[in-house]
Amino acid sequence: MPEVSTLRLYLLRAVYLIITVGLATVVWPGVLHHEKPWPPATGVVQCMLTAFSLLCALGLRYPLQMLPLLIWELLWKSIWMLVVALPAWRSGYIDQATLGTLYECAFVIIIPLAMPWRYVYARYLQQPGDRWKPVLAS
Repeated sequence: MPEVSTLRLYLLRAVYLIITVGLATVVWPGVLHHEKPWPPATGVVQCMLTAFSLLCALGLRYPLQMLPLLIWELLWKSIWMLVVALPAWRSGYIDQATLGTLYECAFVIIIPLAMPWRYVYARYLQQPGDRWKPVLAS
């Protein structure tokens, strides 16, 4: 497994901290103090973002073990920008809600800058997967 530099670990921790603090200031107040019931989709999004922020807080302590969170974040935001925002922009119809979400998703650019790509490749693509069958006792 390639060694990850201390600088890269601090960069990852900075990304986890930005996400944790950002979601704690934007999402947590609404989760803790919402006055009326949420529609199901809103409730799902708010609860998922709350859980995501808690897991990112763990990334401060375990930056490499929590890398799948950042990979997931990078993937879903990239996919959303390609299949939702880009077609809306190309068609000339990008509403305020889409533009706002695009602005929020644009911060994903910090993830590939901090990501230890050689480690990700070695850990998630080269390393053999876990076995599928039980080990037979002798």
